[in-house]
Amino acid sequence: MNLLVETFLFLGTLAYSYLEAFVKLFVPARRKSVSGELVLITGAGHGVGRATALEFAKRQSRLVLWDISKHGVEETAAECKSLGATVEAFVVDCSKREEIYSAAEKVKKEIGDVTILVNNAGVITTADLLSTQDHQIERMFEVNILAHMWTTRAFLPAMMNNNYGHIVTVASAAGHFVTSFMVAYCSSKFAAVGFHKALTEELSTLGKDGIKTTCLCPVFINTGFVKNPSTRLGKILEIEEVVEALMEGIVTNQKMVFVPSNQRVALLLERVFPERALNVLKKMNDVKFDAVIGQRSTQ
Repeated sequence: MNLLVETFLFLGTLAYSYLEAFVKLFVPARRKSVSGELVLITGAGHGVGRATALEFAKRQSRLVLWDISKHGVEETAAECKSLGATVEAFVVDCSKREEIYSAAEKVKKEIGDVTILVNNAGVITTADLLSTQDHQIERMFEVNILAHMWTTRAFLPAMMNNNYGHIVTVASAAGHFVTSFMVAYCSSKFAAVGFHKALTEELSTLGKDGIKTTCLCPVFINTGFVKNPSTRLGKILEIEEVVEALMEGIVTNQKMVFVPSNQRVALLLERVFPERALNVLKKMNDVKFDAVIGQRSTQ
């Protein structure tokens, strides 16, 4: 096909895509059922992981819950069972590759093929870069991105064989925007967003259109992991509203879920505004939190 024809084809597709997006504003999105799906959630012992498990339990999914905390994951399992869900709980340290692979083999042999994988486990250290310890940096990358790769490599083959499944990446707004005193964390979350995008592209290239992907990118959440966060141009999110948006994204097969959704506008502004204007906007936003900081920080 010559270049001129391809250009007209692109312009026609662009116009159709805008029209389709406009129509979708007025047409309810088609929702899929997750009843009976085998859902594995990492970091299920607290926070977003626990709340997500409960939402899947309400929808009659079968659950496999992983967390480093035995007490936390067993509490979540008990709450899910009280809602009538079938639940299996495992104590897994997602910073350890071999532990992930071992637990995954046990799940596949004893329970079955995971059809929805929610990579939620995450850790954070808030400090200036030079005050952040080497082991803290390593752990953030081990849990926030490498664990996503190990779990996906463990459960993706069955999804590929069946051309069916859903892989969820719980990332962060810090995977798109940067904040001082979170250099390592932002870097790991940028990697998580990149992992989601690259995996999505690869599955498309391989023709595995039955395997869906969703990436969740919320701003600060009131979970206690970051102490006393505040911002002038937004609000601190509650766990329930984040999980509501995540579940909506999963059942409607959204690729990227921003909470709040106006982050899409902020992303566009970051690409078109000059640096001087962006610096003023950042000062207006005035993100603050009680960081564990070193002598080089002035916050």
